[in-house]
Formats: sequence, C-alpha cells, structure tokens
Amino acid sequence: MTTRHLCLAMLAALTAAAQAQPAADVWARGQELAASIARPAIADADYRIADYGASTSADALTNMDAINKAIDAASCNGGGRVLVPAGEWLTGPITLKSGVNLVVEKDAVLKFSTVREHYLPVVLTRWEGIDCYNLHPLIYAYGQNDIAITGQGTIDGQATKETWWHQCGSTRYGWKPGMLSQRAPGHGRVRLTECEQNDVPVEERVMAVADALRPQLINLYKCERVLIDGVTLRNSPFWVIHPVMVNQLTVSNVTIISHGPNSDGCDPESSRNVLIENCFFDTGDDCIAIKSGRNNDGRRWNLPSENIVVRNCHMKNGHGGVVVGSEITGGYRNLWVENCTMDSPELERVIRIKTNPCRGGLIENIFVRNIKVGQCREAVLKINLDYEPREACRRDFPPTVRNVLMQNVESQSSKYGVYIVGLKDAQTVNVEDISLVDCSFDGVKQGNSITGAKGISFSNYRLNGQQQTPDAQ
Repeated sequence: MTTRHLCLAMLAALTAAAQAQPAADVWARGQELAASIARPAIADADYRIADYGASTSADALTNMDAINKAIDAASCNGGGRVLVPAGEWLTGPITLKSGVNLVVEKDAVLKFSTVREHYLPVVLTRWEGIDCYNLHPLIYAYGQNDIAITGQGTIDGQATKETWWHQCGSTRYGWKPGMLSQRAPGHGRVRLTECEQNDVPVEERVMAVADALRPQLINLYKCERVLIDGVTLRNSPFWVIHPVMVNQLTVSNVTIISHGPNSDGCDPESSRNVLIENCFFDTGDDCIAIKSGRNNDGRRWNLPSENIVVRNCHMKNGHGGVVVGSEITGGYRNLWVENCTMDSPELERVIRIKTNPCRGGLIENIFVRNIKVGQCREAVLKINLDYEPREACRRDFPPTVRNVLMQNVESQSSKYGVYIVGLKDAQTVNVEDISLVDCSFDGVKQGNSITGAKGISFSNYRLNGQQQTPDAQ
C-alpha cells in the first residue's frame, strides 16, 4: 500500500468511528501516521553558492542571483544540496526547485534584504487565508517536489519595527502617520478582504508595495515531500513557515524566534500529512496555527487541512501553543498533539480553536495528551466560535467543533481551565463531545467557563485540586 493510500485509509477509519475507538487505538493511529510521512529524496551532489558568484561582501541582489542559479543548476541536473557556508550572506528572495536541499551550514547566517522592491515581481500565494498575488516570500516554492531546507545555521528575515513590522499599521510596532500600512483605506488588508467577499477573480488580486502586505519567511505552495530541519528562523516579516496545499511535510529540530505582528511560527494551510516535532517556538502570535482558507475562498477550494502530528515541542511566547483557525473554512480533521511543554507569562493559551460564522466548516478529531504547562495567561483549552465578531462578512455559515480529547495535561497557572464560547442565539449547539481525562489544572483564577456546548465529559479532571463535573460551572 502506498503512503498516500495508507493515510487515506487511516483517515476514513478514524473519521467514521473516532469516538468509538479506545484511547490507545487513537494514539496508535497518530503514531502510524507520523511514521508514514515521506521525506524528500535528494541526490548526493553538492552545489556551492560561491561557485555561482555569491560572496559575504556582495550586495543582496548579487547573492540572490548566485543562490538561485545554484538552485536551478542542482534541480536541472537531478537535484542535490545547495550549500550556504559559514559567514553572513545578504540576499534577496530565493525560489526553491524540485530535488534541492538548501543547506544553511553551522555558523552561516542567511540575511534577507529589507528593500521591499527586491520582492517584486509578485507571486501567487495566500495572505491570511485569501488567494492573491503578493510580494515574493523570502523563500518560496510553487508546485515543487522533494525539497528541503536544512542545516545548523540561521535564516534571518531582518524584520524590525523600522523595516517590515510597522506595516501592520499599529503604533505598537512602530507605525507613524505617513508610513505604509495594511490598514490604509482602499489598500492592503481592506482591499484584499473586499476582493474575497466580492469574489473578484484571483488574477485581478494583485497587491503592490503600497498595499503593505508583508511577505512570509517561508511559503511553500502545492509542494510534495518537504523537509525543514535543524535551522533557526528569526525575525520574519509575517508568518514564519506557511505551507499551502502541501502533502508530506516534516518540520523537525527547528528553532523559531520572531516577535513581530502576525509572527505565527508554522501555519499548515489546506495541507495534509504533516509532522512537526522537536521544535522550539517563541513568537509574536500563534506558535502553530492550522488553516484551510478564509470565507468565500475557503469554500471555493473546499480543501481541509488533515492528518497533522505535533510532538516533543516547546512553546514559549505566543497567542496560542497549538491552534486551529481562524482561517479554517475548509475545515480540519485529525490532529495529534503529545509530549509537549509550554510555559510563559506571554503564552495566552495552550490549545485553541478559533472560528466564527463567516468561516463555517467542520473541525473534528483533536487529540492532546502528555502536555506539561508552567503558566499561560488565559486558558488551557479555549474553543471560540465568536472570534473576530466585528469582521465584515456574511455570517450564515455556522462552524462545528466536535470530538476533542485532552488526556494527562497538567498546568500550574492560568485564568481559566476550560473556556468554551459557542454560537450566540443559535438554535443548534455546534460544540460537542469535549472530553478531559486525567487532567490537573492548578493556579486557575476563574475556573471553567462553558457556554453553547454539549457532550462535555470530565474523567478525573481536577481544577485547583477539586474534581470537576461538566455541570459544575
């Protein structure tokens, strides 16, 4: 049986009868999935960027041309490793090709230009779940197979308040009147969301520098068999790792440190068969956030994210440790999170599901176990079906969240234990079958808060040392 057929068979079996499965069987399925995810096949050949004209004293465009020439040569000759040796290398955007492993070696720092015009011409991507043509991501691939980014070096987007981050339009990140802003009337995020709501053809959604939509550090679109391993990723203009419609992805041993606005660590979108393991996250937004398109665009594609394993990771700062949403219109199914640690006064939540009636979609089969939390600010588990209540959009697509299991999760400090916000004034309950087993949350200031949910099950769930029952709210 092929890897793809194995994953499809696992998915069908799990989705059909997830709630009937014994706990051990559920976790065995996650381990089988992780073992089945294919890694890229890379030829045993080396291509050194200095041989193509790169130099630590060269300007960004010179090194960009050299690195991309090395990548092209490797791919055209059957693939291989493109080596970035020790030293600081200033570059413009890089485009990965099939069969290529970009190796950033120990003591190498790949630094990206902060000149916006270097990221033209625009390329096809997604920005906050909306399809568009935007500035070239710092590292980009479209429709490529067997690609990798590895090594013990650092990839630095060089984003700061003075370079990229102020473009979010917030004074907190350095924006001042007269600066570019994604919030400017008729530009940026406003224009893009209007395109999505009005079903403007994607080829007409061409963003300019003036739209101030910051590029991702790594954006991989419609790729198969991808590995990101060992590297340190710092200071991204926007989301750090953003796979879109990627199948068979492994992110391992990666350190992500980026404290800017929307500095999500890893956001698989409409992607499937993903393993994220042994990684460190210290971010200005969600550490891991699973996506599947926003509103009309998500419904047009109707491609869920599915089959993702997160294990042996540590989350420090972030809006959420492992998150599903909010751009989740295509839905999500089958998430395993296990053997992780999380701890920071700047970590808002541990497990978070966020969506709203603009999105719709079905989120199901979320399995979490063996998580140790020092402190988080708001909640250990938060499910919110009223996220971004002021978003301008049609609101007749109620989402559904079901079959969430938390097992053997310990936390030492938070505002809430379980915090669930269902749909307001809904005739049906759209959050159901939420189970906590052998969990202990201490230092909880305001207990549990559960509204608009049914099928809540607590088994040996202790909050501040007291056994909890679903009706004791």
